[in-house]
Amino acid sequence: MNIISYNVNGLRSALSKGLLDWVREAQPDVLCLQEIKAGREELDVTGFIALGYHAYLHPAEKPGYSGVATFTKHLPLHVEVGCGTALYDAEGRVLRLDFEDYSILNVYMPSGTSGPERQTFKVAWLHFFRDYVRQLRAEGRRLIIGGDYNCCQTPIDLHNPKANQNSPGYTPEERQWFKDLLADGYTDSFRHHHGEATGHYSWWSYRAGSRKRNVGWRLDHLLVDKELEPRIQEAGLLPDVVHSDHCPAYLSF
Repeated sequence: MNIISYNVNGLRSALSKGLLDWVREAQPDVLCLQEIKAGREELDVTGFIALGYHAYLHPAEKPGYSGVATFTKHLPLHVEVGCGTALYDAEGRVLRLDFEDYSILNVYMPSGTSGPERQTFKVAWLHFFRDYVRQLRAEGRRLIIGGDYNCCQTPIDLHNPKANQNSPGYTPEERQWFKDLLADGYTDSFRHHHGEATGHYSWWSYRAGSRKRNVGWRLDHLLVDKELEPRIQEAGLLPDVVHSDHCPAYLSF
């Protein structure tokens, strides 16, 4: 089972840059996309269906904003669209596919970068989300949580941690939240495979040639329930894949 998580920063835009050709080559079993930015018209996913994927979308109510989509070659036993809370479901942030002995949760977390009000919204979401996945685990679900978390965990997850101590995505509260989430029983698949390796990022600003200079942040993660950890074969990032300001994260499971 090969799983890829990718913030495409607009599905139509990414498709115009050759996304479908890349998917045809990469052949992930499950592809979790974030920030699909659906418009008033439905997104065309026939290209994915032609490649053998079942398509599940959860767009935001606001056109051109947020939204997640999951494409899978394996028919899920159940699909849960949203998290059951109208405030967050209006923004298209969560999509869950249940398989026989695990579930794949596709999540796009708020960024908080547009101002203090959205950062407050983000922090409230983070605490909600931790409780939400706790409840799923209490129901006996073993989760793989892939997505754009819009959070870094440690200083080695961003290029300039000292200058960003209080920046959205790396505030003390967000770092503590990430530490607590992992302590609930999850493994960061990237760190499991790469240890304390530095210079690995999944998002770069469009400004000042940040990607070329590798001045980035590791915001995209695939977390795996501790009980599933022995099944991790490989994990990493694909920085040479360029359809977005993010790059894909992948997990072989």
